[in-house]
Amino acid sequence: MPLSSLPPDRPVPLVLGSASPARLKTLRGAGVEPTVVVSEVDEDRVVAEALDRYGPLGAVDIALVLARAKAEDVASRNESPALVLGCDSVLELDGEVHGKPATTAEAVARWRRMRGRTGVLHTGHWLVDDRDSGGATIGAVASTTVHFARISDEEIDAYVATGEPLQVAGAFTIDGLGGAFVAGIEGDHHNVVGLSLPLLRDLLADAGVGWFDIVTS
Repeated sequence: MPLSSLPPDRPVPLVLGSASPARLKTLRGAGVEPTVVVSEVDEDRVVAEALDRYGPLGAVDIALVLARAKAEDVASRNESPALVLGCDSVLELDGEVHGKPATTAEAVARWRRMRGRTGVLHTGHWLVDDRDSGGATIGAVASTTVHFARISDEEIDAYVATGEPLQVAGAFTIDGLGGAFVAGIEGDHHNVVGLSLPLLRDLLADAGVGWFDIVTS
């Protein structure tokens, strides 16, 4: 199916199945104005069911399973034809998978392990084309290597006290207060925020949708 090279008169509607302000900001910065519908997925249940069905899962698998569950949940409740995007991010460190820390103590312990070391932030993306002319349901994972700075116990305590690490996968941000503690990355920086624009463009292309088909400005 040919892809559009010019912006359409009426952009293809995109629904973002995520409550993440950072993902919404990333899309808006790229000229895309999605409708936000937060998924009602029980992440622990989804992962438990996947483990029971498929056996041991790696970090990439978990990110993609959760992204798909979120996209399909939102698509099932969405009343207007649209493209529905679900995303989920996890941090892989020493072969272990980490999402959002549940407590302040967990966030502090996590940072004491991460400082001066390197992890990989995986973000699963799942796109459901819920339009009458669509039908595609496809996904992929973007992975970015993150090098963490050697920060002191005092800096860790102060950062965790802001509450930011408790709100994000991996207990850090690159576009917020945590940016000072990320020494470098290898890969797509958008992915560390939680949504890879280049990967989204590839998924859209696989669904026969051009990038400028969703751009609103």
